[in-house]
Amino acid sequence: MNIIATDKAPGAIGPYSQGYEVNGMIYTSGQIPVDPATGNIPEGIAAQAAQSCKNVGAILEAAGSSFDRVIKTTCFLANMEDFAAFNEEYAKYFVSRPARSCVAVKELPKGVLCEVEAIAVK
Repeated sequence: MNIIATDKAPGAIGPYSQGYEVNGMIYTSGQIPVDPATGNIPEGIAAQAAQSCKNVGAILEAAGSSFDRVIKTTCFLANMEDFAAFNEEYAKYFVSRPARSCVAVKELPKGVLCEVEAIAVK
């Protein structure tokens, strides 16, 4: 097992790793839309979805993988009314159309609107 760590994605805000590689598989932690360079959170679901996806991409890259090698994502929305706008941004990154779950949750860390995690092949 190898821990994945990169400064191109936000550092963990709790007792967990950004990701793990196990037997050629990459598992990312859920990524909220924090800009790793500034610590800022963009406004609106479109910008937050894009930043969450970029953060997942940075972890995948650090692990030697990429968006086109993702086989499953789990997406969390603070409001299911954001589903269409979230999908529009998500589709720009996950063009290979991996399997996915997308659910609305009561609350997300730091009051963000979305969070994305992924499982990929190295």
